[in-house]
Amino acid sequence: MRTKAINQVNVDFPSRSANEGFARTIAACFAAQLDPTLDEVNDIKTAVSEAVTNAIVHAYPDTIGKVALKLRLYEDNVMELVVRDWGVGIADVEQARTPMFSTGGEERAGMGFTIMESFMDHLRVRSTPGKGTTVTMKKRICRRAGGR
Repeated sequence: MRTKAINQVNVDFPSRSANEGFARTIAACFAAQLDPTLDEVNDIKTAVSEAVTNAIVHAYPDTIGKVALKLRLYEDNVMELVVRDWGVGIADVEQARTPMFSTGGEERAGMGFTIMESFMDHLRVRSTPGKGTTVTMKKRICRRAGGR
């Protein structure tokens, strides 16, 4: 059974590097309604930054395409973040999730998925070559003492 979101937002933007910061800000502002700590906000911003940067750099290496950011809040202070592109896709997701693996050249560290996984409670990557990639992340925001 799928749980219904109590709030959500969907934003589409071009795969321009300037929009990475925009996506980080959207995610942080949306998460604010859960009263996260600064560390939790920074975790969310970092994970979104990595996912959006992957879409910009890897999904559309020679062109500008569309990136979709979907944010949802669920009961029990769970935030879901989905970053989707319709770019080149990933031929081998498991290999792409291996630390230090990159298709972006020597200037790329190949740590994007590892970083996302370390800051989120859940990470799922689905991709089809030639059709794009969807990265789904979830994070539970801890309730603070005396809070909601």
